[in-house]
Amino acid sequence: MPLLIFDLDGTLVNSIEDLADAVNNSLKKMGYPVHDTAKYNYFVGDGVKELCQRALPENEKTEENIDKLQQLFKEYYEKNYLAKTKEYVGIRLLLDTLKGAGVRLAVASNKTHEFTVKIVSDIFGDNLFDYVLGSKNDINKKPSPEILNTIIDKIGVGKEKSFMVGDTNIDILTAKNAEIRSIGCLWGFRTREELEKAGADYIVNDPIEILEIIKKEL
Repeated sequence: MPLLIFDLDGTLVNSIEDLADAVNNSLKKMGYPVHDTAKYNYFVGDGVKELCQRALPENEKTEENIDKLQQLFKEYYEKNYLAKTKEYVGIRLLLDTLKGAGVRLAVASNKTHEFTVKIVSDIFGDNLFDYVLGSKNDINKKPSPEILNTIIDKIGVGKEKSFMVGDTNIDILTAKNAEIRSIGCLWGFRTREELEKAGADYIVNDPIEILEIIKKEL
């Protein structure tokens, strides 16, 4: 059976407001200006350290400030990570249909493993995905293929039957680096242009379109 590995933020769930609120609240505490939510579409994607580094003013991006902002972010986010975060319309139907057909499902995120597991469990339960993996110190983040290779090895599905599903060029490049096919999603944080430039094998406007792609593999 095929294996679909999903990105989390911008692919399975719309979390941008909670992420923006957490960083903006932390920036305020440090006395720095905040950003419009739309800017966070391009701040996120590479992990929390990079998110905090991008949000800080240009002349304040010291390691000390990045570490402090990260800590304040974590303190706020762990209390508010589901305040506004919701699964995208059509995602539940897609996942339930795939699961019912015997397709293996996994999550690969640059969000910290702790929060990745929490959000997946709280929104989707503990029985939908075969494996959930977020950012850990001992595994290189996307676009390194290590996170995908770890999942593929754990589940035991060949790369010729594996797909990465995501909304950013990072996801598409990760799939290329792991030598698996990629499906770019237009309901997330980035644009068709970005996904096309990255070389996505497929681009979909609606989650249910993924079913048509996977039917060929069943």
